[in-house]
Amino acid sequence: MQPTDDSMMQPRIEVLLSKVDSKFTLVSLGATRAREINQYYNNLGEGLGKMIPPQVTSVARKPLSIAFEEIAADKIEVGEPAPVVDVEIEDGEGETELVVVEGEAADEGDGEA
Repeated sequence: MQPTDDSMMQPRIEVLLSKVDSKFTLVSLGATRAREINQYYNNLGEGLGKMIPPQVTSVARKPLSIAFEEIAADKIEVGEPAPVVDVEIEDGEGETELVVVEGEAADEGDGEA
């Protein structure tokens, strides 16, 4: 009997791993996109246009399978996470509070003009 190279998983894991830098990134990206696809289908009848529909034509019914097909077709890319900025806020009573904010870092001047 000759061994076959058929796999139950389509697209193949080797193809998916070539699109990202690690297995963790693949799992995280796939799960995030699968949640978005699931939410899109759940809100389909409500007329909410904020969700992005699946970007590939697929016979798969499961959101994770569709997400993996989108990754293999280069429809989804890994983005850079938003930088985290620490901001100290001083109230009028002399107490300082540290607040963590996600977003672009502003110029770190001393605040004096």
